[in-house]
Amino acid sequence: MAADSMEIDDSLYSRQRYVLGDSAMHQMAQSSVFLSGMGGLGIEMAKNIVLAGVKAVTLHDTKQCETWDLGSNFFIRQEDVLSQRRRVEAVCPRVAELNPYVHVDMSSSALADNTDLSFLGKYQCVILTEARLSLQKRVNEFCHSQRPPIRFIGCDAYGICVRVFCDFGEEFEVSDPTGEEPKEIFIQSITQDNPGVVTCMDNQPHGLQTGQSVVFREVNGMVEVNGTTQPVSVLSPYSFAIGDTSQLQPYAHGGFFVMVKTPKTYRFETMERQLCDPQVLTPDFSKPEAPLQIHAAMLALDTFQEQHSRLPNTGCLQDAEVLLKLTEEAPVNTELVRCLSRTARGTLPPLAAAVGGLASQEVLKAITGKFAPLQQWFYLDAIEVVKPLQSVSAEEFFPRGDRYDGLRACIGESMCVELHKLRVFMVGCGAIGCEMLKNFALLGVGLAKSSGEICITDPDLIEKSNLNRQFLFRPHHIQKPKSTTAAEATHDINPDLQVDAHLNKVCPATESIYNDSFYSRLNLVVTALDNVEARRYVDSRCLSNQRPLLDSGTMGTKGHTEIIVPNLTESYNSHRDPPEEEIPFCTLKSFPSVIEHTIQWARDKFENLFVHKPSMYNSFWQTHSSADVVLQRMQAGESLEGAFQVIKLLSKRPSQWEHCITIARLKFEKYFKRKALQLLHSFPLDTRLKDGSLFWQSPKRPPAPFDFDLNDSLHFTFIVSTARLFAGIYNISYSEKDLSEEAVTRVLSDVKIPEYRPSEKVKTNEAAKKPDSMKMPLSSEEEREAITQLEQAIATDSRLQVSPLQFEKDDDSNGHVDFVTSASALRARMYAIEPADRLKTKRIAGKIIPAIATATAAVAGLVALELIKVVGGYEFESFKNCFFNLAIPVVVLTEPAPVKQSLIRDNIYFSIWDCWTIFGHEDFTLSDFMNAVREKYGIEPTMVVHGVKMLYVPVMPGHSKRLKLTMQKLIKPSVDRRYVDLTVSFAPEADGDDDLPGPPVRYFFSRNGETP
Repeated sequence: MAADSMEIDDSLYSRQRYVLGDSAMHQMAQSSVFLSGMGGLGIEMAKNIVLAGVKAVTLHDTKQCETWDLGSNFFIRQEDVLSQRRRVEAVCPRVAELNPYVHVDMSSSALADNTDLSFLGKYQCVILTEARLSLQKRVNEFCHSQRPPIRFIGCDAYGICVRVFCDFGEEFEVSDPTGEEPKEIFIQSITQDNPGVVTCMDNQPHGLQTGQSVVFREVNGMVEVNGTTQPVSVLSPYSFAIGDTSQLQPYAHGGFFVMVKTPKTYRFETMERQLCDPQVLTPDFSKPEAPLQIHAAMLALDTFQEQHSRLPNTGCLQDAEVLLKLTEEAPVNTELVRCLSRTARGTLPPLAAAVGGLASQEVLKAITGKFAPLQQWFYLDAIEVVKPLQSVSAEEFFPRGDRYDGLRACIGESMCVELHKLRVFMVGCGAIGCEMLKNFALLGVGLAKSSGEICITDPDLIEKSNLNRQFLFRPHHIQKPKSTTAAEATHDINPDLQVDAHLNKVCPATESIYNDSFYSRLNLVVTALDNVEARRYVDSRCLSNQRPLLDSGTMGTKGHTEIIVPNLTESYNSHRDPPEEEIPFCTLKSFPSVIEHTIQWARDKFENLFVHKPSMYNSFWQTHSSADVVLQRMQAGESLEGAFQVIKLLSKRPSQWEHCITIARLKFEKYFKRKALQLLHSFPLDTRLKDGSLFWQSPKRPPAPFDFDLNDSLHFTFIVSTARLFAGIYNISYSEKDLSEEAVTRVLSDVKIPEYRPSEKVKTNEAAKKPDSMKMPLSSEEEREAITQLEQAIATDSRLQVSPLQFEKDDDSNGHVDFVTSASALRARMYAIEPADRLKTKRIAGKIIPAIATATAAVAGLVALELIKVVGGYEFESFKNCFFNLAIPVVVLTEPAPVKQSLIRDNIYFSIWDCWTIFGHEDFTLSDFMNAVREKYGIEPTMVVHGVKMLYVPVMPGHSKRLKLTMQKLIKPSVDRRYVDLTVSFAPEADGDDDLPGPPVRYFFSRNGETP
């Protein structure tokens, strides 16, 4: 299959296309990459680059498969080791299987200091892993000297330390350094001054930096600035200065500006020059000196290899001292050097995954010129993983001839055994889930048959768009369950893995499955989810059951990880992002100002016409099964909720394709002509507010109604897609011939358009909510009309069920995206808003999260590193949360938020992880409960609440009588749980202070109800 075909296969690359854009995707489809070294780091990069969709990749390696490789290279199998295949021969077909649009070939020729490098001239990017520094420098010099230069990336992973080096030539132009989409910011004022000062409307932050440029549009009064590009000097988050505006006309009103993306040129030096004065990225500001220290330590390691033709031996103190002596002239962390020496022969698969993700993104930058490149070194260490293990005997780290020797060299045999015994619950088997399972397989998580297990669950099926990131899945897996398929694929990587795959959603409805007993058997929980609500629920269950939670997520090139450890850190629910601002109803209905408004309007129309109304229609007839009975009840004067609206739908129900075309044409007239005429009737262009200002001024845009034109492709698309959706609801068949322009024109020629008459009032209140038409009462006249319509409908059509649709963004043949795209673009045209293309419309309407495999691999690797620390029971200071944006690139490692201790009184503290317990019995009263709390915890309870139900509030009338009632009568125990969590407040120390809430008090209805 031709590589260029990827450009039309939007379903495979859709999520990635939102990240990189069409231009970058096209450039990748023309580019070739040479990647040397098929160890753990090399195979991670090969996976990510091939998934991304470059034209061709050459995999190079000279080594044979060894047992050792099974613990770091997820594409090498036991049979490859037994048959002594070359690594590149083993992995090449498996890498190629990831993406049919990428040509993957292999090379096993020696790449040495005397090799003729001219063969590299056909590649746009060359990557070396597992190569001596001398070879890296020579290849880099060759690449740098070519015209145009070949982009060079060197990557190394030795035990706990990794490095990435980039050289993209003396002048490397980047078209879009950040990848952030420019926003339209509305203008409050522009001064006549030198310089002129621009202030944003409603204190909307502009997000600009001094030196960037903006272009102005639709400014009234100071019209000279329209269409001009002005460099800015930032004065505040809401204002900035531009050029001299003193001689321009006074600013009147309106207008907006958009940041102009300007290309930026980056300059690179060769590795040879950079070795002495390296430019480094600092990922962890708690140890800002670390990158230069790792740089010095790894250069010493390179020297050690040159002198001894080997790496330091695992656990050899003499080798560690030799390595330390080689760093004498550089300021280094001696502990780091010794850890590097001890682990250099080993591998930490999660570290390779994390850095492989970052380095792979640099490859894509090198090819496309999209996003700011790394300048020029990136160093990362995992010393926190091995630091607590330094007192362990050296024998713990020695090889034993199995797949875990590389890992064992870093963390020791005892820790490996603990990983084997782990019981993990992972929620979600999508992109992050696939990467996590691969990390579990390489680490040997949960493979001990007596105690270990990985339980995974995901209710979703595999779709084609998943294949671009969820690397365990292949085309023949489409429409199979994610969880069971992922479990089988992971078993191929490590046959000893114990994986129990479920198809359930983790939510309150499945608490009978994932109950307290289930959580009590777990060692930790991992979330691989794509929504906040599910994360919050899983976090609440982990908090209630005192289980560690490892969370991560991505959005495009951005990623985060959060480590939640009982009694050490805050939980996920301890912090909440501000809710997304909803677009006011009146803005959507009448006053859109940006393209997001018109897309949301079109999406709402889809929901109302093709989902909500048909669903309500079906629901009504399920309740009122006979049309004759409904008619009789209405004739008897009975008011039935929703009846008028249902009967109105029934009376207008199309019975053939031509009727669907007619409805679509009438909808066009209503949406794009009559609504505009109505608005302009209610608010003529010269309308002024009470303060004398114009009603139609920014951000309000006056609509411009337009007539239907079948020669306009957008008009035609709207009619056909709308008709197809109505036909789908009402189960009306049509042929391809019916969709032709000739056939549609013939039908439209007979459509009668009623005369327009202005009527309805227009909402201008931004706080107004969308009315619920189904609950609107009927007038007597409407009731009479409804009865007449129902009589007619019964006489002509007895079918009372329809087929509601569900918006499906990934099927381009169903017309769903066609409707939203055409409707949004037509509304944008009516309001003189720049329309969005189909891709952007699909992303916004479908709430698609942009995604790319590089970021997914990075977050999963970082989480798996923290998993080792959780298993080891490490101290708080060892754990790291991470936020990164690979586009910029920025990587920020921080300590988790420590758990907060709240003081009740007299040195009695509690945190979110505390849960007090009271055990009762059948006759245990509320008074007994309060006495038990008082006696056990020395606190005077003042209020008891169960969820939203107030069990005891002294000021409430009659609550004192409840003290004699049994707890079983006040709170009926559920079948699944033998306890309830109660919120108990306590009297404050000082009079006049408010009551203080304490930790949850878990009340067990009987002593034998205690959870283990």
